[in-house]
Amino acid sequence: MRTDTTDGPIAEDRRAAELVAAEEKAVALFDEVATRGLIEPGVAESVVSDRVRDLAADLFGVDRHWHKRIVRSGPNTLHPFRANPPDRAIGDDDIVFLDFGPIFAEWEADFGRTYVLGDDPVKARLRDDLATVWQAGAEYFDAHPDVTGAELYAHVVSLSADAGWEFGGSHSGHLVGEFPHDLVDGERIESYIAPENPHPMRRTDRSGKVCHWILEVHLVDREREIGGFHEQLLDLRRG
Repeated sequence: MRTDTTDGPIAEDRRAAELVAAEEKAVALFDEVATRGLIEPGVAESVVSDRVRDLAADLFGVDRHWHKRIVRSGPNTLHPFRANPPDRAIGDDDIVFLDFGPIFAEWEADFGRTYVLGDDPVKARLRDDLATVWQAGAEYFDAHPDVTGAELYAHVVSLSADAGWEFGGSHSGHLVGEFPHDLVDGERIESYIAPENPHPMRRTDRSGKVCHWILEVHLVDREREIGGFHEQLLDLRRG
């Protein structure tokens, strides 16, 4: 149970530091996933998901994830978060993305990365463009202090098209914070970076806490049946 009930800048500084620390652990987790070769051909997506879950438990004692664990490969990468495509065996030259929401102590992380097996140049370009589009979206957020969720979403969609891809999501991010929370609610569109959200992103939430955001980029090529995903903290950046 949380014992720090201090209001004001000290409490907000702690919240920000804890969220950044949680993301740093998520980065370390995903780095270790790659180092250990946990994503490999012939293995079902569900098996990779369990491998990552078990690794998070071994490395950091994680026993909860605040949203469903996602491992998607090949044509499954076209699906948005809410979909539940059939489990699939990863192919020799597949593109694969992971989207995990591990809880480190009481603090949420939400982190997504894309991996390419084989040497397909189109899949490699898609993987690399994800980070480029994400960074350009973050720079737009930085440069526009009064940006709304709708405005940032529209800009990310435009950036995706400029890079030659379709944007695959109905939103491009959401609030993040302590667990458990009740702010990321599908009935409350102000919780999302979405076309229906006219509210400024830099604001406080219903309890008076500073809003912190995850920015996510889902790029797809429906003709080739491939997609990729990239997400991390937007307003709080690791040094």
